[in-house]
Amino acid sequence: MPPSKNSPRRAGVLLHISSLPGPGPIGVMGAEARRFVDFLRESGQTVWQVLPLTPPASCNSPYSAHSVFAGNPYLIDLAELEERGLLPGGSVAALPKSPRNKVDYGVCERYILPLLREAFAVGWEREGEQVADFRRRHAYWLEDYALYMAIHTQLGDIPYLEWPPLLGKREPGELTRTKRRLAAQIDFWIYVQYLFFTQWLALKEYANSRGVRILGDMPFYTAEGSADVWAHYEVFQLDENRRPQFVAGVPPDGFTDEGQRWGNPLYDWKYLSSTRYRWWTERLKVACLLYDEVRIDHFRALDEYYAIPTTCKTAKEGAWRKGPGMEFFSAIEKALPGCRLVAEDLGVVTDGLRGLLKDSRLPGMKVLLFAFTPWAQSDYLPHNHKRKCVAYIGTHDNDTALGWMRDGKADETRFATEYLRLTPEEGYHWGFIRGLYGSVADTAIVQMQDFLGLDNTARMNIPGTVGGNWEWRMEPEALTGQLAVEVGAMVARYGRWGQ
Repeated sequence: MPPSKNSPRRAGVLLHISSLPGPGPIGVMGAEARRFVDFLRESGQTVWQVLPLTPPASCNSPYSAHSVFAGNPYLIDLAELEERGLLPGGSVAALPKSPRNKVDYGVCERYILPLLREAFAVGWEREGEQVADFRRRHAYWLEDYALYMAIHTQLGDIPYLEWPPLLGKREPGELTRTKRRLAAQIDFWIYVQYLFFTQWLALKEYANSRGVRILGDMPFYTAEGSADVWAHYEVFQLDENRRPQFVAGVPPDGFTDEGQRWGNPLYDWKYLSSTRYRWWTERLKVACLLYDEVRIDHFRALDEYYAIPTTCKTAKEGAWRKGPGMEFFSAIEKALPGCRLVAEDLGVVTDGLRGLLKDSRLPGMKVLLFAFTPWAQSDYLPHNHKRKCVAYIGTHDNDTALGWMRDGKADETRFATEYLRLTPEEGYHWGFIRGLYGSVADTAIVQMQDFLGLDNTARMNIPGTVGGNWEWRMEPEALTGQLAVEVGAMVARYGRWGQ
């Protein structure tokens, strides 16, 4: 991959779209998103990192999606559709009231899609030429996704593995008949994606015009019952019934005795190599349209991936297998020479992973909350950072800084207090931000919760748990001019002010 440009030191914020404030049940790509961009600019920050924009398939998680190509309909700004005359005035105001600091997924599920159907009834003919152009440009994934969603909805939201066999196995005649029968529903799902992409790209243009780059997050694996596996089963290691014989995860470690069994189907790297990684190229083409930079989650799997027999209930009996390595990156660089990637290289770092990072010339990640095992001289300590990396206090899967100080291990919080010279007077969260900004890392990213000094009640996700995740939402009054001044002063002090 091409080396990063000699960019100046920079600072940014991790905040998902769903966490933005606003009058509806969830944050959207509207006025509050633009106000957040303005906050970043005012505070000298030039990177906005978001979680995957994909439509959640289960547990509201953006990391388990109906499609890794598609956008989440819940993030569409309905107020903008009112302004365009696609919805009656007052549609957003008529939505049930939701908590100010929490996403209300129940309201999203009951009200947003019906409103989008109203917009479709008005806009499909009015914007037909633009929709047709969008449909042509995204033909690789859009037609199959729209057909999948039309069938999925008609059959009561059950995964394709439980569909009638001819549909589940994509028998050509049955697909043709189904397309005719569900033509209006297919058109609806295509129109929803047209609305999503149109709004997102307008927001990205707004951010870019103000010197803010979007860093997006790409989950490595796909969901088993997703449109992606249904439409491109040959890309995955499946048996004759199109079910996985092995699934993804990681082995037991110091955090869990049974390892982590994620359950995602594994890629058939031999087949993908024979196609010059076409499916991945198409996926990254969409990602590079949506984002200025793309973080690849679970980067290690490109060096070696962990395969767990489907019959095993835990990850204990899995085995490591060789991934595609540099052949993958050579294909991506040839197809998408301007694609800028970041490697999520957290966890156990093997010699193979180090070699792949070096050969691909991608920046990796450092997480401050992982640094404070006493006297371990962790690579995550700021004085051990390398310039070419993206450094965090914590990610969406971690405690907030204040929550970690209150709930973490005593010897680790004591070490952090001594190392970072933390004091209650300064505020523990500000001490962590100061320590992060002082790193030599080119890029320093702070969760919005840490700028606001919030505890673990504001955590975005607790891995391995179901329920209560992905719900945190910023209060409407949180983005103040005073906060922009305080953040901006520290950004400038450590040479991270954007141009």
